Amino acid sequence: MAKGLLLIAAVVCLAAPVRVRAQSVHVGERVRVSLTDHVLPSRFARTGKLRTVVGTLRAIEPDTIRLQTSAADSAEALPRILIYRVERSLGRGRVESTGDAALAGFGLGAVTMGFFPKKAQLTVAGIGAALGAIVGVVHPYERWEEAWIPECCSTTGANDSKPAFRVIAFFTAREDQAHISFVHEANRWFPEMAARYNFSYDTTSNWNNLNSEFLSGYQVVVFLDTRPEDAAQRAAFQAYMEHGGAWMGFHFAGFALTPSAYPANWDWYHNTFLGAGSYVSNTWRPTSAILRVEDRKHPATSHLPETFSSSPSEWYRWEKDLRQNPDIDLLLSIDSTSFPLGTGPKLHEIWHSGYYPVVWTNRNYKMIYLNMGHNDIDYEHKYDATNRTLSYTLNNPVQDRLIVDALLWLGDSDKKAPGHAR
Repeated sequence: MAKGLLLIAAVVCLAAPVRVRAQSVHVGERVRVSLTDHVLPSRFARTGKLRTVVGTLRAIEPDTIRLQTSAADSAEALPRILIYRVERSLGRGRVESTGDAALAGFGLGAVTMGFFPKKAQLTVAGIGAALGAIVGVVHPYERWEEAWIPECCSTTGANDSKPAFRVIAFFTAREDQAHISFVHEANRWFPEMAARYNFSYDTTSNWNNLNSEFLSGYQVVVFLDTRPEDAAQRAAFQAYMEHGGAWMGFHFAGFALTPSAYPANWDWYHNTFLGAGSYVSNTWRPTSAILRVEDRKHPATSHLPETFSSSPSEWYRWEKDLRQNPDIDLLLSIDSTSFPLGTGPKLHEIWHSGYYPVVWTNRNYKMIYLNMGHNDIDYEHKYDATNRTLSYTLNNPVQDRLIVDALLWLGDSDKKAPGHAR
């Protein structure tokens, strides 16, 4: 009986040090990448030899990742198609190393117990555990966990030249499938634009990064789908904007409604910065609209036609009339030829008249808000059970031109917010 228990303990102890927790890796982390010299025939198969590269992740691009393996300025480009395994470093933990080594030592001692008298078997296992603990203290090992590479969340451009400016995009992507779809779309599209127009694009879903130290490394902040909720994060963002930072926000980043999960509890952001106040209502379903350019002199709209057809979106109506706010520069609104706008089925989800701004800036800050960013989703499962995306935001040449030009304006340090000498 005792021997059987020891054998079970041996198996458990030898396996205990292995920890697998698949999470995405981020730029700046230390990673270990295993590469095969052949294209993998499947996710689980492997052919050819493996090569392991350890270093700091510098960029995540559509077809490669860039790993800095030494103090050199350049980073090695690793083709995604040859990557077999990715692990992220958890550091050198003395406590964890000691515990793992002690368990492994105990397991090895238990496995060898058959070579010793019965009375000495537990002692041998104990000695193995003690020796393992000593090894763990003297030589703590670097701990790794299995990870995966996101679709694309960072790029430094098509070449290794210094980017003209750096963009950091914050997102949540947890609840509404339409917003999640847009976040994924944006994190594929923006790196392509970064490579074409020579800026860098990083993303993070950790809103604790919204602090002065982290933001100091970026010239433009993007809110893809939500806003910060923590008071310290909000204060850091306000300070960033008041000291010359730039911001682009999409769709739900402007949402506030009491009562809701996103109440109207941030006066500066919704009433001063955005100027729109609370959300009031919206169209449904996501529908293309004819948009009219209100200010053709702004850098974001100077290359746009007088009117154009947008990508489908859910359009918001706001509490405040932005036309009455002298700080707001209205760039685009819904043209009257769009009415009726929306398909319902509820009657109030179909607009027949009214004035609805969709893109604007605040003259006192270097910022732009765009109401686009809600993809259409097969919620009713008419096609399958996968919540298929039925429409996209970033596949419209004219609308894409608006976003690119707006971003280039935000990233240009020589162009200040017109309301103040920032």
